[in-house]
Amino acid sequence: MRKIYTALFVLLNLLVGLGRGYAVSCGGYQKTFNVRQEGKPVILETALVANNRDSLEKRTYAEVDSTFRHGIEGTESRLHSVVQAIGGDIDTSLSIEGVRVVGHRIREIITPQRLEGATLKRLNMLSVADALRFFSGVQIKDYGGIGGLKTINIRSMGSEHVGVYYDGLQLGNAQNGQVDLGKYSMDNVEVISLYNGQKSEIFQGAKDFGAAGTIYIETRRPHFEKGKSTNFRVGAKVGSFGLLNFSTLVEHKLGSRISASMNAEWTHAHGHYRFRYKRRNIDWSIAYDTTAIRQNSDVNAIRVEGGVYGILPGGNWKVRLYHYSSERGLPGAIVNNVWRRGERMWDRNSFIQGFIRSDVTGWYRVQASVKYAYDFLHYVNKDQRMLQVDNSYRQQEAYGSVANLFVPFEWWELSLSYDFQWNTLVNRNESSDLPMYDFPFPTRYSNYVSAATAFEKWGVKLQASVLGVFVLNRVKQYFQPADRLDWTPAVFLSYMPWEALGLSLRAFWKHSLRMPTFNDLYYTEIGNTRLEPEYVQQYDVGIDWRKEWERGVVRRVTFTTDAYYNEVTNKIVAYPKGQQFRWTMINLGFVKIKGIDAIGEIAVVPWDVLTFMGKLQYTFQDARDWTNPKDAFYGHQIPYIAWHSGSAIFGASWRAWSLNYSFIYVGERFNQQENIIYNYTQPWYTHDLSLVWDGRIKRVGLRLMVEVCNLLGQDYDVILNYPMPKTNFRISVNATF
Repeated sequence: MRKIYTALFVLLNLLVGLGRGYAVSCGGYQKTFNVRQEGKPVILETALVANNRDSLEKRTYAEVDSTFRHGIEGTESRLHSVVQAIGGDIDTSLSIEGVRVVGHRIREIITPQRLEGATLKRLNMLSVADALRFFSGVQIKDYGGIGGLKTINIRSMGSEHVGVYYDGLQLGNAQNGQVDLGKYSMDNVEVISLYNGQKSEIFQGAKDFGAAGTIYIETRRPHFEKGKSTNFRVGAKVGSFGLLNFSTLVEHKLGSRISASMNAEWTHAHGHYRFRYKRRNIDWSIAYDTTAIRQNSDVNAIRVEGGVYGILPGGNWKVRLYHYSSERGLPGAIVNNVWRRGERMWDRNSFIQGFIRSDVTGWYRVQASVKYAYDFLHYVNKDQRMLQVDNSYRQQEAYGSVANLFVPFEWWELSLSYDFQWNTLVNRNESSDLPMYDFPFPTRYSNYVSAATAFEKWGVKLQASVLGVFVLNRVKQYFQPADRLDWTPAVFLSYMPWEALGLSLRAFWKHSLRMPTFNDLYYTEIGNTRLEPEYVQQYDVGIDWRKEWERGVVRRVTFTTDAYYNEVTNKIVAYPKGQQFRWTMINLGFVKIKGIDAIGEIAVVPWDVLTFMGKLQYTFQDARDWTNPKDAFYGHQIPYIAWHSGSAIFGASWRAWSLNYSFIYVGERFNQQENIIYNYTQPWYTHDLSLVWDGRIKRVGLRLMVEVCNLLGQDYDVILNYPMPKTNFRISVNATF
């Protein structure tokens, strides 16, 4: 037991000391630990040498799970999140004269935006897309309804430049380069992080260095109370528009070094909701003003995922399986008072992925990842006013990665990584059950090689990387695109002049690219196999101030602001060719983006049982099209990018109760390229409220939540002609055994 208590104490000091060095020492320290097993685990391998009571040496080789390593804030309040591998509930006191810790340091240069823990639980969210609305610099394209498509755009660079990672590996879509975040439930998610540029960790796969912005979604890992080997959770949620949602989670400890989990969820909704449709003519007179019910917005979805997690001497491994299946209606655009309702979609997304990491020596570490994914999409459009479509698309992806980390000195790290990815796409006509005769059946082989270095000394943190991308495209018929070889460098820098003040300055420059998608290259009639990659240049400077206090009313204050400038060149756009309104994809666009992101957060504890928290975020973006001086929209703001947007989160917790309020605002913008009054789109905002009771009845943990979304019932469109729901309600209950 003394070994367990000592490990907890060492870990606490490791957290407090992160960022200042590998070795942390203390003397004459006495502290009471009251730890509950909630949150992310840390996987530890420890070696204990006890000479006598006055001389205790502790060497800890800590392989902290990637999510937790990125989320460490360096406070004792996080100790409860790291107990799994060293066993159960602990409520004890321990005095230790001296401690020395040896571990892998986190060189986080650009602090990410993050939602986790209590903050994540406070928000009213069904999907990951709902959570991302609360990040600054982000635009969500939401096509309405529970089953509508939801994609993300970071700093106006385009959805194709965003990498979305699920438990460490990227979610792919070679067909159109976008990930529908509405399909990924929040039921099993513990941490969501957003990085501009790239993650400040050089020990990662080569592909991680490629995107202009990245989203990391980390799911729950098993953790057990002392004496327990199985956890069981059931949940139910009902709400407006016929929403029914049921979920279950089972976690089981298979041994001292291995555990497993399985999570399943079913979601159903008819999706019928009232909305107001109001449109004006060019002279601003009323063209339409009516109230109707949104149709064809139903969804029926099943998600099942499971994982196995293990500890190795000096490392860890995990395997994860995921399957999602749904049938949904696609609520079409409402144009000129005409309601489209003939589109249906069935999709199945499955993948299996594995990861292993090992500390081979004190100066060398290695990790490897593999993944196979299969995606099926069946799209039907039976609208009599449209071209009849009954097609299916089958994507396959295989991915492998090996990353190496070298630590010649405690202040200097080097990494070398190689990734390989294979993608293929097949298109069939479901009515005839035959492959499309004019489809090229493409295959893509992508090779990624990265080299990176990280330096930390004298308050300076420096990270530099270069990524080589070599892509081979092959087709079974028609013209074959050229092979591509590109290099994308990046430099990140931060400086903390006064560590005691918690103030740091940071900056980065990054050159990145995105390859043309299969749709860009091969889509019927408009695809162009001569397309070149789309490039982005990013420049960013920022200030980060974080201060925490163990006592007093104000416990934590943070403020972060960034000013940035981006250029998107060779932008892939649809362009008219010839007559009869025929279009093709070309490299034409040039966009300049200027912006400011600001985030402030405060935590106030007037009494031990009462806590207040608040978080404010603001974004300014000026994103203009400078492609062709002859265009009428030359120098105009690009569509759907608001100049001003922001969000606010406020919460109050008293014993087992919490009251939470959230607000989202998106300012005025234009829905077409020309910034004229006819294309003007008004600002929209929503207020959400929730009341939560989180407690226990005997041995059963219960969490009850009542939510009110769009409290004031505002009529608004995120995307023009795709109306969003008015006031709606949700009630949920979760029981943990």
